[in-house]
This record gives sequence, structure tokens and C-alpha cells, in this order.
Amino acid sequence: MPKPGKSINPNKINFRESFASLRFVPRFFKEIKSVNPFLFYINLLCRIISAVLPVVILWIGKMIIDEVVLQMAADVKDMDRLWLLVGVEFGVAIISDLLSRAISLTDSLLGDQYSIDTSVRIIKKTSELDLDQLEDSEFYDKLERARQQTTGRVGLMSNILTQGEDVIVILSLLAGVVVFEPWLIILLVVSIIPTILNEIKFSGTSYSLARSWTQERRELDYLRYAGASDVTAKEVKLFGLSNYIAERFKVLSDKYYLQSKKLAKQRAAWGSFFNVIGTGAYYGAYVLIVFRTVAGIFSLGDLTFLSGSFYRLRSKLQGFFTRFTAITESALYLQDYFEFLDLKYEEDPSEGKLFPPEKITKGFEFKNVGFKYPKSERWVVRNINFELKAGEKLAFVGENGAGKTTLIKLLLRFYEPTEGEILLDGIPVKQYNKTKYQQYFGVIFQDFVKFELTLRENIAMGEIEEIGNQSRIANAAEKSLADQVVSELPKGYDQQLGKRFKQGKDLSGGQWQKIAIARAYMKDAEVLVLDEPTSALDARAETEAFKRFIQLTEGKTAVIISHRFSTVRIADRIMVLKDGAVLEIGTHEELMQNNKLYAELFNLQAAGYQ
Repeated sequence: MPKPGKSINPNKINFRESFASLRFVPRFFKEIKSVNPFLFYINLLCRIISAVLPVVILWIGKMIIDEVVLQMAADVKDMDRLWLLVGVEFGVAIISDLLSRAISLTDSLLGDQYSIDTSVRIIKKTSELDLDQLEDSEFYDKLERARQQTTGRVGLMSNILTQGEDVIVILSLLAGVVVFEPWLIILLVVSIIPTILNEIKFSGTSYSLARSWTQERRELDYLRYAGASDVTAKEVKLFGLSNYIAERFKVLSDKYYLQSKKLAKQRAAWGSFFNVIGTGAYYGAYVLIVFRTVAGIFSLGDLTFLSGSFYRLRSKLQGFFTRFTAITESALYLQDYFEFLDLKYEEDPSEGKLFPPEKITKGFEFKNVGFKYPKSERWVVRNINFELKAGEKLAFVGENGAGKTTLIKLLLRFYEPTEGEILLDGIPVKQYNKTKYQQYFGVIFQDFVKFELTLRENIAMGEIEEIGNQSRIANAAEKSLADQVVSELPKGYDQQLGKRFKQGKDLSGGQWQKIAIARAYMKDAEVLVLDEPTSALDARAETEAFKRFIQLTEGKTAVIISHRFSTVRIADRIMVLKDGAVLEIGTHEELMQNNKLYAELFNLQAAGYQ
């Protein structure tokens, strides 16, 4: 991706590449039709009928003028036919208006439904992908482009349907013009060639510019958030960051603006040049029609019909080719969307289909496990060997960056080891069905999500299928001490949390943490994983929470990560990590006797309380 200020080539996507993206259009319309077949076919029917009405109205107008001229020359006026034609034209005009409104209505309804459908598809597809894919910046750009243009895809639908409608209009008008003056077709072609050349010249340029700035536009979105959010407001005010963020946003925005401005000026200049040529050809045709009328070859009605038809034909054809460019550019975003949906989870051939045992009998074993991120040469952890026995409470400790959270992600199979293997009851975990295996775990991460939903929904996230089970939710809240939070809120479990919505209540860090822990209790998991679960609690609440945790998880396997040694010492065993390797492992007493890193850190922390 080009960096801010780096020159880009807006013609990177050429007409041929833009045209190739149209191969996704049939699949696009298949999806639209599946959303609401009835509305889809009603829309098509209205467009087909509407497409033939312009030539009908022009023809009736021609007959009205000819009838007016005839009546002006007649000694005895007979207005019946004239009034009949006026009435018919009035009726056709009413029908045309009604059809236009029906088209707009069905476009809007179909578009809204399809927009909802695509957003749901993207959300579900994202959940299928591996964590390492979502953490890759290039992949995230692809996801961002897939999410973009959700409303643009609605416009694309309308544009393509309008394009089909205009084809019928153009063919019907062409038929009418050919009947009177075939030579006009040559002038018509000459008048629209400049438009075609202009659209080919700039095809794909807007998409190319937007694509090359995907990463920078994400940065702009983040700067908007950082500069104007209740989450960042305290630091922004305290450290006086407002001007810095605003200036950084402006510098980056101005660079994008200059690129966009340059492209817009080029399109406007070339468009004006080509339009002069096209307009000259149009008026050449108009002069020909006038001469033929003056010579008596055409009637006044013919003049009206031909001039009107030629004007509409030129307008429709210009619109057709201009819209075609817009369609091809939108289809490039459509390509991003479908390529994202078509991403396949690359299943390892050794991946098994075994269901994990209902009860863990032996436990987990890490054998020579090593991991490094894709495209990186640095090992995050390596040569990891230890056992997590069934029913054991094992604590991970170590300084920041030692690899504690990485081991948790490997255990949960968010990542697969780069080398070595993890066993469950003696069987490599890769041989188990991944979804069923992950259902074993109840996890609370240090950076748990504060869902701005109701308190009930926040707790039920641990086992969302049980959201209607109030007794289970209340039980989980009681175990985690979150019932104290419930009692303090006006609407109890139905209280909206967060400041994003009206009547929402924000919570303290400790209150949020109790709710997050309730999620782990909500899920009756075989293994509980708590990553810094009580960092926002005061000392008294933390002690009480962990005493309850040990009591409530009797017989269950658990992994605890914490920097507070008063917490980890109650674990059955403690594993100390340093620089991605296991330094020592044992009970609190054993590690204190070893007099290594654990003892050093424990004594340092203890000294801070003296």
C-alpha cells in the first residue's frame, strides 16, 4: 500500500480489468433475487413496461401535433380525435409516473434487504476465519473493502437494472428514427463516440485511487474516533492532544484530497472537450431534420418526434456509457466482496474429525511447541514442554512479552503451533473437530469486549443459546459477584450498558470485569481460562473472587494468568515464562525455594506492600 504522500497511479486499474469484474454481476443478481423474489420480479416487470413508454409518448405527441395542424387547415373543426389523443397521452403519462414510483419503491426495499443480507454474510464469514488472518494487515484491507460500499452495492443494483431498461428504450427509439431517417443513426454514433472515449479513458480510476488508500482511510477513521470519542476524551483533554490529532487528520486528508482533485480535474477537462464534439454532431442532426421539414419531407409532427427521439437517444446513450463506467467500478468493489466470501479455510490434511472426550481424564500436554507469526522470523515461544493435568489449576506468570497469552491462544487453537504438538488425553488436538474442541473452554481475556448491549445479553454471551434462561444467568452473576452490579442498576438485567445509546449506563472497570467473569461461569465449560481476570478489582474483591473461583471450579481444569502473586499462589502449580520459554514450574513453595525469577518477582511485589 502506498504511504501518505507517496504518488500513486490512478490509472492502475484499466478498462479491461474493470470490464472483467462484470463476471460477478450474474451472481450478484442471483443473491438479490434470493432476498425477495416477488419484489425482484415486480421491479423487472415495471421497468420493462416503463421502457417502452417514452417512444409511445413521443409518437402520441407527433400525432397530436399533426392533428392540430390538420384542424387548423380544416374549414370544419372535428376535435374528437385530438381530445382522444390528449387523453391517451395523459393516461400514459400517469402510468409512467406510477411505474417510476413503483420502481423507486421496489429498488429501495430490495436495496435495504440486500444491504442487511450482505452485512450478515460478512459478519458470519469473518467468524469462520482464523485469528491470524484477521490480524494480517493485508487481509484486513481486503475485509475493509468488502465492508465498504454496502450502500454502493444497492446503487449498483439500481444502475444495472436501469441499464437494462435503457437498452429497451434505446432500441425502441432507434426503430422509430430508422423508419423516418436512417442517416440520423450515423450522426448519432458520431455524437456519442466522444462520451465512450472519455469513459474508457477514466474507467477504474476512482476505484484504483480508493483501493490504494484503503489503509490510510482506515487510519483516518481511527483518527476521527480518537479525536472525538468518550473513550479517548480524558487522555485527549489531559494531554492536550486535540490539535495534534486534528492536524494529523488534516495532513492525511489533504493528501487524499489532492490526489482526488487531480483526478477530478482531468475527468472534467477531458469530459468538456469530448462533450463539445458530441454536441456539435447532435446539432448537425437537428439541422438535417429542420431542413427536411422545411422542404416538406417531414411534417411538424415528424419534426417533433425525430428531434425528441434523437435528443433522448443521445441522452440515453450517453447515460448508458457513463453509467457503464460507474457499474464497472462498482463491480470492482463487488469483486472484493465475493472474493472475501469465497475465502476458504485452508484445512490441514491432518485435521481430524474426532469429537473430544466428554470428560478430560489425563489432561493437556505441550510437546516441544514453538510458534512464530506468518511472515516473521522471530519465535514468540519455542521448546515449550509442560502438562496441564485434568482438574488442575495452573498459573502462568512472567514479565510482559514472555508468551503467556500466546500459549493460551495455542491451547484454544486460535493459532496452530509452527512446530511441536499439543495433546489432549494423549491425542493431538488437531485430530479433534475444531469447533467442538473450542466449546470445551470458558475464557475471559484481559481485553474482554464490553458489549454495549443489555446486562443480560453481556452475561449470556458466554452461552448465547441460553439467553432466555434467567436462572442460569442469575446463577452466573452470583458466582462472579456481578449480582452486586445488577442490584445497583435501575433496570437490573435489562439495563442498557455503555454511553452509546440513550438511557445507557456506563460501568467502572471492576463492574465490567465482574460481568465478563460471569460469562465464563455462564458456560459450563470443562476448562476455564482467565487472562488477568481481576486486574480492575480492588484487593478485597479480588481475594473474594478467587476464593469463590477455586471453590466453584472444584474438579475442573483451569489456567490463570495474573501479575498479582497473591492470586497465582493459590494455584496448584505455577509455570514461569521468560523470553518465550519455560523457566521453571512447580508449586509456590517449590518456586520460592528455587530462588529464581519467580521468587525475585514475588519478593519485589511483596516489598511494595510493606
